Amino acid sequence: MLSTALDSARLFFTGRLFRDNAKVMRQLVLGAAAGALVVIVVGQVAPFWAAAAAGGAVSGFLQPFLFKDLKYA
Repeated sequence: MLSTALDSARLFFTGRLFRDNAKVMRQLVLGAAAGALVVIVVGQVAPFWAAAAAGGAVSGFLQPFLFKDLKYA
């Protein structure tokens, strides 16, 4: 199991895991930006721990929707 994870990580970092690496990076940045935006907005009205939890939750909930159409190489 560890070897499978290491092989996947190696393929990802060499750019050979997905067919369209640009789309993967775009979706990854979109999810991270949405989480950062939530952290900034919620951080204005709530404590930092609540803002971090809300940002993490939003980013985590978005990932399945953002990555559902990605194709492996």
